Amino acid sequence: MKNLFDNFIHYLEIERNASAYTVRNYRNDLVGNYLRGPEKGFFQFLRLKKIATLEAVDKHTLREYIAWLMEQSIVKASIARKLSAIRSFYRYLVREGLLAENPLEDTVSPKLDKRLPDFLTIAEVELLLNAPDLSTPEGQRDRALIELLYASGLRVSELVSLNLEQVNLENREIRVWGKGSKERMVLMGKPAAAALVVYINQGRPQYLGNQKSDALFLTRNGKRLLARGVQKMLDKYGAIAGISKNLHPHMLRHTFATHLLDGGADLRVVQELMGHARLTSTQIYTHVTKSQARKVYLSAHPMAQKEAEVEHS
Repeated sequence: MKNLFDNFIHYLEIERNASAYTVRNYRNDLVGNYLRGPEKGFFQFLRLKKIATLEAVDKHTLREYIAWLMEQSIVKASIARKLSAIRSFYRYLVREGLLAENPLEDTVSPKLDKRLPDFLTIAEVELLLNAPDLSTPEGQRDRALIELLYASGLRVSELVSLNLEQVNLENREIRVWGKGSKERMVLMGKPAAAALVVYINQGRPQYLGNQKSDALFLTRNGKRLLARGVQKMLDKYGAIAGISKNLHPHMLRHTFATHLLDGGADLRVVQELMGHARLTSTQIYTHVTKSQARKVYLSAHPMAQKEAEVEHS
């Protein structure tokens, strides 16, 4: 199985041009993650069940695997992702002629609970943006990074892979290669562009020193900033700003989309800016804005307030 898995990973990296993040998820879902406690990968389950060959796996095996994951309190979204990874692996085996057919092709994933994405209010965004100390290279970098995340809706993987040559400050545009190496142009406002100018002219040269790097965002050692560094940064400034929400880079992407739609942006435009392949991926933010609109209505309309008072009396 190890050789087959290694070949599958090679296929993802070379032929599918999958991102490092996607490849890591496939590894975790199929093999498991030793660093995060007991493994919950599919191959581990097969070992526990003493299933020695992939040909011996059928729909019943997959149902048992789902039950096993649920017993360990794995959330439905994670289970669905693991099942997707398994199906992709079996499709690869059929494609390579290693299996005659995919026994798992028609299996159904558990129905996911509908969860609206969390986002920041405008007031919370302002608190977060004002948290970095602009008198230091670190604060200049971090302010530029947060401004850019909020202004552009970039994925964190896209953000940390940015090079200087991709940024056009004059036109306030950034050329990005997103999922599947699809190129798109993202925009930014004047505040983000101004923060980037300060960082590029002042903070970045101090981090770079005598080294050479094309990376836009650097660490103190002049190396490319990684996604985990962005998360640590948001943890720090979220605490300084007094934001109680579980702040993460993708929340700023959610905030970008939600605030655009709240401001009257066309759904197709938001889809293009976010790099969504399907409109349905963007439509979830319309549910967020409707939910927000209802809260505003109930708190602002005088007759709605009277109805609320009656309900709670």
